[in-house]
Amino acid sequence: MKKIGIIFIVLLFQLANAQEKIWTLEDCVQYAVEHNPLRAKQEAQNKIYKQDRREAIGGFIPSLNVNSGVGLNFGHNIDQTTNGYISTNTFWNSYNVNSSMSLFDGMSQIYRLKMANINRLMGEDQLKDTKDQLALQTMELYFTVLYYKGTVNIAKQQLDESEANLKKTQRMEELGLKSVPDLAEIKAKEAEDRLALTQQINLLNAEVIQLKTKMNFPVTGDISIVDYDSTVIAAKTDLNAEEIYQQAITTLPRLRASAYTVKAAEMQYKIARGRMYPSLSLNAGIETGFSRLMDNTPYDSFNKQFKDFMGQYVSVSLSIPILNGFSRSAEMKRSKQRVVISECENEDLFRQVYSEIEQAVADVNGLSDECRFAQKRTESMLSAHQVNLRKYDEGLIDALELSTSANRLLNSRVEELYTNLKYQLKCKFLQYYKGETLWTYN
Repeated sequence: MKKIGIIFIVLLFQLANAQEKIWTLEDCVQYAVEHNPLRAKQEAQNKIYKQDRREAIGGFIPSLNVNSGVGLNFGHNIDQTTNGYISTNTFWNSYNVNSSMSLFDGMSQIYRLKMANINRLMGEDQLKDTKDQLALQTMELYFTVLYYKGTVNIAKQQLDESEANLKKTQRMEELGLKSVPDLAEIKAKEAEDRLALTQQINLLNAEVIQLKTKMNFPVTGDISIVDYDSTVIAAKTDLNAEEIYQQAITTLPRLRASAYTVKAAEMQYKIARGRMYPSLSLNAGIETGFSRLMDNTPYDSFNKQFKDFMGQYVSVSLSIPILNGFSRSAEMKRSKQRVVISECENEDLFRQVYSEIEQAVADVNGLSDECRFAQKRTESMLSAHQVNLRKYDEGLIDALELSTSANRLLNSRVEELYTNLKYQLKCKFLQYYKGETLWTYN
């Protein structure tokens, strides 16, 4: 009984492993976003932005340094105890604690902090946009795989019909009901359909590889996706491009990140401009030291000299940039032009997004009519082909006419499939521009 139980458990385990997972669109997108290295790259960049912000905040905190030195003077030098010149070798040891704080730097440090905050926000939107772009690209490849999966199924149906017609024609030729040319035509049609099926399978495999690459899916792993939903009703959208565009301005991370890019360029220009102003800083410190002559002359102890030589200082430093090889003015002018460039790129991006939305609206409305007409054409082609099959059996048409009828039905089915999937894909894009959540990921 124990052996039977173990065998039963093993069989169940093997059966569970044998059941291949069927991947939905959401599954593929989730996997792509979590495993594509572009996401990790942007997350690393965001960590850099956070460190830049931390450094900018630290620029407002006074600096504090502790210095110590030790040395041996040879020849003519100053005696630390008498401040007179001597020719004896001297050993010395110094200690210094100093602090410095910027009082005015043309507000450059303030603009650095503002730019760091802008970059941090921009990085968050760039990460969201990276995920969105990965999701959209994965979705396009997913629908492409769906298309070729559908063409493979259509090609299989066409081949099954051709094989059935070939068997029937061979039998009818043996009975003298069909001629040899008819049989040759049917054989050619069967070979053509077999080749078409092989080609579609190869195209399907190639697109599956592309999908796996985008998802960063294991090369040796197999992936199988669900069949497309043929019950989708192709309806027109009741929104115009301008309404969707106004929603996209506030919801698309790509547009928000572009706007932040302009602000960051403006802050960089203000930083460069601030370097043209004088800078003022406050300095303070404590210093002391120890020294002795190296000719065995008596000297005060380290503790006594450490206390006696100790002094404090406070100073204010003013730096006025006058001439530095035009580097400051050149950087300011370059930064000004970078602002112009970022503004132009931002305007171009907004225009591009509006064009994409306008095209998506036109595609959805146009494909709605195409789907309806394509379905009606397929139904008519199917009815006509069924009539031609009966005519062929009755000898009213030859094999060439039957092959023509079958090819017309095949093309109609493929066109209906393509139109239906393209409509669904464009609807997904339109929903994305409207700010609707099409997928969930961490």
